[in-house]
Amino acid sequence: MTSKTLIATTTAALLALGLVASPPAGAADKAPNKDAFSFGVIGDIPYGEAEVRKFPDRIRDINADSSLDFVAHVGDIKNGTSVCSDGYFAYIRKQFDTFEHPLVFTPGDNEWVDCHRQNNGGYDPLERLDTLREVFFDQPGKTLGATMPVRTQEELGLPENVRFTQNRVAFSVLNIQGSNNSLYPWSGLGKTAVTSAQLADVEHRIDAAVDQIRDTFADAGRRNLRAVVLMTQADMFDPFLLDAARANPNSVSGFKEIVGTIIEETNSFDGPVYLINGDSHVFAQNKPLAAGSPWLDIYNQPAADNLQRITVDGSENATNYVRFTASRNNGAGAPVLTWKKVPYSR
Repeated sequence: MTSKTLIATTTAALLALGLVASPPAGAADKAPNKDAFSFGVIGDIPYGEAEVRKFPDRIRDINADSSLDFVAHVGDIKNGTSVCSDGYFAYIRKQFDTFEHPLVFTPGDNEWVDCHRQNNGGYDPLERLDTLREVFFDQPGKTLGATMPVRTQEELGLPENVRFTQNRVAFSVLNIQGSNNSLYPWSGLGKTAVTSAQLADVEHRIDAAVDQIRDTFADAGRRNLRAVVLMTQADMFDPFLLDAARANPNSVSGFKEIVGTIIEETNSFDGPVYLINGDSHVFAQNKPLAAGSPWLDIYNQPAADNLQRITVDGSENATNYVRFTASRNNGAGAPVLTWKKVPYSR
């Protein structure tokens, strides 16, 4: 009997005895709610040896924030020049297990897409993605840290894609990557063009992301939710990519269908939509799809004025986490979400 079979058999037995709770359908929508709530977001951390050493202290600072209901890490648990080793993944998982709040994590490109680079170990990126899923998503439907039930796309092989609801706010966390959603050739493996396996993965993840975005908005509309929050690693509106995207719109081709879906759903939803991402390392708050934005020409899309984007600090700027606070249900005229940067203690 394999270890996975043994775990499944044991879990089934415990379920039958009532010793393990099995989330019923819709349990992700029944997580403890309060009239108002807060959550923290980090990303692109820890970067490099010095930040790896500080990471336990960063987690302690976040744990000390009793106002938080959960925490999200929007990807990149290492920098782009270090090795994507099993040992490093195990170390970060050990640190993640010390979070005292529920922790939602979506992988970043540094821990799998870019692992073909020789200074990253020359790995097959898809093998590294499979390993990340084994290490960090071994209990689909549950968060890391403290347990909070979430809906997943485990049935599609994407346990990292999750959604849940808190006090009439819908959250959708999606595996969308920098590096044009993993459409750059794996040059570290001697590839000069996108491989068939690579393309199949990108197409599968795009299809799954589009489906989850549509499902999230459909639920939000049907249940009269107040807002939708999308979280990704990729910065699909990175200001440093704007000139390259103007010169060659195909440089963001891995994002086009997703952006189009977000615009369509945002414009059909009667409420604000928030997009929280990492990737570009510099805190930003803007409306990248508002009327007049240059990104509308690049993505060849109409405006979506109700989309607010927040990029969290990362890399050498990861000296803080962002605390988001959702207003009370009866907060007439108040924005659904407000946010502030909270500096770490050192």
